[in-house]
Amino acid sequence: MGYQHGLAALRLEWTDTVPRTEYSVESHWELIQAVTGIDTSAPSNRPAAQTAFVKAWDYSFVWSTSPAYQISVQTDMGHAVYLADGSDFRPQARCPFKDVEEVLSFDPDAVFEHPSRAEILQRCSSQLESQRRQFPDCVIPVGIYDTLFSGLISIFGWEMLLLAAGTDPQRFGEVAGRYARWIGPYFEAAADVNAPAFMCHDDICWTSGPVLSPAWYRRYVFPHYRRLWQPVLESGKRLLFTSDGNYTMFFDDVVAAGAHVLVMEPCCDMAQFAAKYGRTHGFFGNADTRILLTGTRRQIRDEVERCMDIGKACPGFFLAVGNHIPSNTPVEAALHYNECYLKLRKR
Repeated sequence: MGYQHGLAALRLEWTDTVPRTEYSVESHWELIQAVTGIDTSAPSNRPAAQTAFVKAWDYSFVWSTSPAYQISVQTDMGHAVYLADGSDFRPQARCPFKDVEEVLSFDPDAVFEHPSRAEILQRCSSQLESQRRQFPDCVIPVGIYDTLFSGLISIFGWEMLLLAAGTDPQRFGEVAGRYARWIGPYFEAAADVNAPAFMCHDDICWTSGPVLSPAWYRRYVFPHYRRLWQPVLESGKRLLFTSDGNYTMFFDDVVAAGAHVLVMEPCCDMAQFAAKYGRTHGFFGNADTRILLTGTRRQIRDEVERCMDIGKACPGFFLAVGNHIPSNTPVEAALHYNECYLKLRKR
């Protein structure tokens, strides 16, 4: 299927099969070797193996965001083990903010860099071209990871963010506004990048739902989305929105802000979204990786069937394991998941 199917689905054009993408499985070296036959123990072989794997699994889209501005002041929250060799583990190191007042007074515009429009275009275009060379059969978006709330998480870390937001929600909302003004030129420049889609990532929720009061988001987050996204929408790009966690209660808000496609984890109610927006908007998801980790073959098939039963009636649906396929996923389980997709993808 590849690029043409992916682009058609993003544009809500019917395809004869359901397109797909996946996340993080491209570093599951044991699985990649099993699928491609390429020796992934040699790091020099890995880029070619990733390319061959994505082609073999028939991706139509590769999730990607481009490097935005350099956030030079941020909290190191550490990192749990995710990669098979544990090389990504990092204990928490530091938070540069000593008290809540420092957080509430923070002005990104006075501290962070201000690259020119040409510099932003060069950064985005360079990564985009690199991704296109590696995955030529897939739609590759331009995009941003630290849109707004994720930017605040990166800067302050969870402890100081929650303390500041709980101490003075209005002043913390003003911090969010200052961040949105600082990041705004990125969206304006990225709108000019030659890409059919824009990926806007912002982790606004936990698995249990919103981190802060829903009213806070509706006052201090979603109005900024509408402003930030305007140049992207005017450029004709399809705008995709991704958040971790359960943001079901914000589906209407994200759609109203202008998103064309929502990317969701299994904790989101994909059936609810499809029932209301399945003919007017696209969505990615949302098979549960926990079933691949510990489930039976029958349970894996049932999970793919659940997603397909929801998505096949919707032209903009992409199948994906919504919370990644980590490297501890049993190879046989991942292979069976792919077999189920191939058997069930016909509309």
